[in-house]
Amino acid sequence: MNDYVSEVLDHRRTKDDFFRTRQSPLSERTRNDFAGLAYYPPDPAYRLITSLALAHGEETELLTSTGELQTYALYATAHVQLPEGGAELYLYAPPGERAPTQLFVPFRDATSGKETYGAGRYVEAQVQGDQVLLDFNFAYHPYCAYSEGWSCPLPPQANWLDFPVRAGERNLL
Repeated sequence: MNDYVSEVLDHRRTKDDFFRTRQSPLSERTRNDFAGLAYYPPDPAYRLITSLALAHGEETELLTSTGELQTYALYATAHVQLPEGGAELYLYAPPGERAPTQLFVPFRDATSGKETYGAGRYVEAQVQGDQVLLDFNFAYHPYCAYSEGWSCPLPPQANWLDFPVRAGERNLL
């Protein structure tokens, strides 16, 4: 097994271990029977480095699963070319952060509501100078997918992809 696939699988084992703890979003009853999250197989084709088109950092509000608004700064856009298609995504930073090293990318795709959580998933983008590393093998469901009471930002319509992204976390079957 190559180093990259091992890294992805190690990350998933660590996350599954966390989900078995009291700090996870799972209820105690669910944790008792928890066998692990479901994932698509790791695929290096979903790991990409792409250029950033910096935005003006203007603050924007994202609607959450509980109807509240959360404020983010639109830091940049990035064009992604995945196996199923290409798109422009909005990448967000905390308000006021001038030089973030990690950006928040909420997205929906053609798997949402079928193979993955209906409201969408998230991926963290690692800033590398004027580029960003986006690895959809690390795409994950927000906590509101596992338990009521969490307030999770919903992906803006600009980040709704019309093709499937079969990478990262998926629904338990």
